[in-house]
Amino acid sequence: MSLQNYSVTRSSKAARVAAVLGALCVILLISAPWWAGRAEMRLLGELFLYLALASLWNLMAGYAGLVSVGQQAFVGFGGYMLFALTMFGGLHPFAAIALAGVLGALVSVPVAVLIFRLRGAYFAIGTWVIAEVFRLGFAQVSALGGGSGSSLPMAIVKSLASKRDMREALSYWLALGAAVLVVTCVYLFLRSRQGLALTAIRDNELAAKSLGIDIWRTKFTVYVVTSALTAMIGALIFLQKLRISPDAAFSVNDWTAFVIFIVVIGGIGTIEGPIIGTLVFFALRETLADLGTIYLIVLGIVAIVVMLKAPKGIWGLIRTRFDLQLFPLGYRVIAPKDDKEA
Repeated sequence: MSLQNYSVTRSSKAARVAAVLGALCVILLISAPWWAGRAEMRLLGELFLYLALASLWNLMAGYAGLVSVGQQAFVGFGGYMLFALTMFGGLHPFAAIALAGVLGALVSVPVAVLIFRLRGAYFAIGTWVIAEVFRLGFAQVSALGGGSGSSLPMAIVKSLASKRDMREALSYWLALGAAVLVVTCVYLFLRSRQGLALTAIRDNELAAKSLGIDIWRTKFTVYVVTSALTAMIGALIFLQKLRISPDAAFSVNDWTAFVIFIVVIGGIGTIEGPIIGTLVFFALRETLADLGTIYLIVLGIVAIVVMLKAPKGIWGLIRTRFDLQLFPLGYRVIAPKDDKEA
């Protein structure tokens, strides 16, 4: 059989089915304000924001090899920028969220130049130290409440919408939009030439360098972009909470430890992994949250079991067993039907 009879494609039947089902799920979720209660919408909104954070951390750690334990720095930074820009700058919350992303990108540039001098565990520790510097710095800003924090004035809250139900719906739609935007951007980025370079760096950094790929610039770009988007997600988080404090804004447990747990159990280095990990995390949290410290112990046990039994995460196990790829990134060679039958 001639090689001309073979075809190369990125798509698959599973990917096409997943795209249709995903579109239907998004449409159903958009209509949630008309069929879901206030508590359900708040829970779904929180789930979407965690999915966005997990997808961004996975892009850094799973593809660029930048294992950060200090992304809470940009979550808190984005939250504080929302409060500062709306309270003192007079900006509408929507404009403040966008500008928080721009400022997050600008702040991440000197941070990246500094911490990119570190490698391995030193890099991870460096990101955590930077986050602590951010926390201590904002704790000294008395105009934003200092160490005790500040609440968003009611006039700013009502600028979103006059009625509470509409404000709840807007916050929900913003969270859903953020999750869809982040997952879509990550997917399109990984399918681009830069994404291909990033995948090559992940697989073999030395080989990628020998092919002429600028490793530092590629990682730098990923770090700045993910920091900007993380700052925007942080602004959305604290727009929902309506109150901010240094401990809440820069919490390593809430914005980094749980995010790492989500990515690790779902499957690091895959787009599907953070989605599955987020669903598992929220299922465990809603089931076991009333058990106090036992809840955290169970999370630790689940993480250990998954890492031992499925080092590539839940989605890695599924993909290996059933050869599934819902977000096709690489090319697949399709053999002619005659070859398959033979």
